[in-house]
Amino acid sequence: MKRVVLYVSDKCPHCKAAKMYLDSKGIKYRLCDAKMQRGRKELEAMGARGVPVLKIGDRMMAGWNAANFDKIYKS
Repeated sequence: MKRVVLYVSDKCPHCKAAKMYLDSKGIKYRLCDAKMQRGRKELEAMGARGVPVLKIGDRMMAGWNAANFDKIYKS
């Protein structure tokens, strides 16, 4: 299984949808708040400007789309 990191902000509906999807599938992930220093630094290092962002193994996915996530996660 690939390691998954989910970068979120607390008021983002797309972030909540991504979290609910991962939880429903039983996929383990590290949740990282984009407003906290560590989250901001990691997002900046990846060149991301908004949330949600998922780091799936060594790939990055900006925005939330379940089908795209499944493709990356299963590949």
